[in-house]
Amino acid sequence: MAFGLGAFSLAAVVFYVDTYTDIKGAIAVLYVVTVLLAAQAVSRSGLIAISCACAILSLLSYALTHAQDVDLQSGLRLVVALAALTVTTMLLVKTETNRLALLSVNAALKESEERYRSIFDRTRVALWERDYSKLHTLLMSLKQQGITDMQAHARANPGFTQQCIDLITVVASNEAGKEMLGYDSSIRGTLQRSVVSSSGKFVDVLQAIIDNQRVFEDKVVVRTDSGEDKLVLLSISFPAEATSFNRVVVSMVDITQREMALKALAEAQAELTKASKAATVGAMSASLSHELNQPLGAIIVNAQTLLRWLDRDPPDLAAARRSAERMIRDSQRASEIIQNTRDLLAHTRGKMETFDLDEFIDETLSLLEHELERSGVTVHVEKEATPPITAVRIELQQVLINLLTNAIQAMDEAGTGNRTITVRKEREDRENIYITVQDSGPGFPVQMKEKLFSPFFTTKATGMGMGLSICRTTLETRGGRLTGDNHPLGGAVFTISMPISQEMEHA
Repeated sequence: MAFGLGAFSLAAVVFYVDTYTDIKGAIAVLYVVTVLLAAQAVSRSGLIAISCACAILSLLSYALTHAQDVDLQSGLRLVVALAALTVTTMLLVKTETNRLALLSVNAALKESEERYRSIFDRTRVALWERDYSKLHTLLMSLKQQGITDMQAHARANPGFTQQCIDLITVVASNEAGKEMLGYDSSIRGTLQRSVVSSSGKFVDVLQAIIDNQRVFEDKVVVRTDSGEDKLVLLSISFPAEATSFNRVVVSMVDITQREMALKALAEAQAELTKASKAATVGAMSASLSHELNQPLGAIIVNAQTLLRWLDRDPPDLAAARRSAERMIRDSQRASEIIQNTRDLLAHTRGKMETFDLDEFIDETLSLLEHELERSGVTVHVEKEATPPITAVRIELQQVLINLLTNAIQAMDEAGTGNRTITVRKEREDRENIYITVQDSGPGFPVQMKEKLFSPFFTTKATGMGMGLSICRTTLETRGGRLTGDNHPLGGAVFTISMPISQEMEHA
């Protein structure tokens, strides 16, 4: 207020002296003082307004005193006064702008500091601010002497580690840090009790400083006030500037429970692996038993047939020979099944073959000739022109045999009168070929649809429940699919989908 009154009074005096006295000189220059006084009391816009008012007073005074006798000297004095007024105003405006900018920066800095302090104090992560400046100075001097291996230097100087610990002081710690250690380490002003229990870890911290690393992070053990050891994740953020080592932020996260849980999990996984291996052996045993049942049964039937042909008088050697050839064929197939199982256990890829599906289906049906005759089942094959398929022949054959055998057994158990199986081969898209097996049996209950392909699930009194599960897994391993459903006209229908050309490796 005083500066405003002073500026107003000075402006009036200058105008009076400049206008109504005979004093010759650049009296109007004194308006600069008026502006300087006003700058202490008004804003930038007020300052500009006062400066303009002083300029108007100068022009008015000049008009009143020199309207009749304009001369060069008086005109120059007016120009000098106006120039001085303008320059002073510009400098004052710039100064005020800088002052306001500085105030804004200081306010933002203060707000940032308060926000940082609030986060520091309230976070549940244990935080410390530590002064590493003395330690940094010591380590940099050692580095200048060519000492860069802290492990070797610590071994050669037994008291070096303790010396370094004593050079670090705690500036502040938050509540979480106090709770973790059980005391306020900043009050004690030393890391003697909060330093990691393993001196080797502390030497690693020294090495990180020597190597100018920005962040050090490791799992360390700290000892609390009660003597309890805790495993924590230690993180230290080192500043880029040496002058900032007086405020180094250190954080600790208690991971004791997590590590105990991970250890328990690892032990459980080890036990699970053992159980899984045992289950795998059991599943493969069940698989072998299921897959070998058909060819071994066929060998027995053919052997009995062979004996009957030989017991005739005279023996029918041609028929006996056909039975012997079937026994050899079924024996070879049993051998291939065993070899394929060994390949699966050894994680080796089965032998891929390119073959015609029509011949493949006919061959598979011939393998089941005795079962089909015994059960009185008629098979209809609907063929559509399709390209050859590339697959592991023995695997696909076992899948088809399983589906046909299941259809035969389902119709036998249900006592179906007209027993027929329809095998349909078609190509619905460019990449896949579909083989459908449909029977005239009773189908399966709708509520069992979701469990059809589950291991050890069966609807048969003497079944093992491995067939469909093995079939689906076998096909999926080769990029194919197996689906099952009830047909709208009755009976069950299973569809094999196989890529025409398999280029994928064994999964």
